[in-house]
Amino acid sequence: MAKPLILIISSIPIILAIMIAIPMITNPQIPFSAANADDRISVEFTKHHLKKISLGVTDRLTPQKTEILTISNDGVARYLLTEAGSAFPEKTFVLEKAEVKKITALVKETGFMQIPIDVISADEEKTEYVKFSLKIILNGNTKQIQWVEQNATSTLIPPIVTQVGSTLDALLKQAGP
Repeated sequence: MAKPLILIISSIPIILAIMIAIPMITNPQIPFSAANADDRISVEFTKHHLKKISLGVTDRLTPQKTEILTISNDGVARYLLTEAGSAFPEKTFVLEKAEVKKITALVKETGFMQIPIDVISADEEKTEYVKFSLKIILNGNTKQIQWVEQNATSTLIPPIVTQVGSTLDALLKQAGP
């Protein structure tokens, strides 16, 4: 009689843990509850496609293509594209409030503003790579970080940076030509 009672009592924490874990597994997105209505965010995301050109004794990095996305707190986004030295007309569009709230929650919930890294540089032998620059102003606090794609550096890029960068890169692709 004692063994079935012990089994039933010991299974209760396991059942509760499963009940807590299932919603977290089925909905892996950052909760919107991290963002408040009072939050003020401004985002400037830049993506440079760089190529190293040898000029004999020295090398020079030249941008083949540069994309700039700026997002204001009210959801107004501006997209600028420069390719081969030619600037294309600016595109302006409005993000849904939910999208701005998602970006704000992502920055707040992941601790992005507290990352101690400012620059992750490319390895010297790389001749072509993509470099990202991100400046976020959240409630008056500014965080600016520059990094390159993971295959261009031997330094580990924090997953937080990759996650925020991927979210903004998806918006770039959505806005792009």
